Amino acid sequence: MNPDEFLDAVRDDNETALSRLGSSKSLYAETEGEMDPDAVFRAAAEAEHAASETFQKWADDGDAAEAVREAFAEFAAQERDHYEQVVGKLDSDHEPSDTPAIHEYLRGIEDDAGRVGGFLGRTLASEKSKAQMVGFFVGQADPQTAQVFRDLGGDLEGQIERGTELLAEVCESDEDYERALEVASGAIQAAYDEYTETLEGMGVNPKPVC
Repeated sequence: MNPDEFLDAVRDDNETALSRLGSSKSLYAETEGEMDPDAVFRAAAEAEHAASETFQKWADDGDAAEAVREAFAEFAAQERDHYEQVVGKLDSDHEPSDTPAIHEYLRGIEDDAGRVGGFLGRTLASEKSKAQMVGFFVGQADPQTAQVFRDLGGDLEGQIERGTELLAEVCESDEDYERALEVASGAIQAAYDEYTETLEGMGVNPKPVC
């Protein structure tokens, strides 16, 4: 397996979950039904803050490879910048609440291959969320804010590119790639399970109506 095949495998293995995480119901779940701009900003802020904390934790791990620590230090800084951009849109201060399930899962991963794989799984899921936020603000006739989230989504493309390069460095065998794939899928599944549980708790069917 190579990095490009890895990304294809992650997408194929998690097609249903990624599709539903990219639906309008996903944003409804993230905002717990409060589909207004402030609620969307808060949902985005929670995600960016959690990501910065996770990646900084990995960057500070002295047992990780130097290339891995350096990459996650950069990713953590980028996520902190994203957080500041989003928080700047809020009408009031932001206090982070519960850690999203995907980051609870990722923070339990301790090996380099698993962390890079999990990072890529998280980023594929995050792309879906950002696309929904762009669409929300387009629908609100707020093109400037839509562009903010479009730019954040563009940064995720760069993260995926850097992540796949890093994957090639840390995966020396098919077993390493399998480990990375396992964690990538686990991260996406954690996000999907939280999405499902949130909607069901609100009395909403998480599956699309055909």
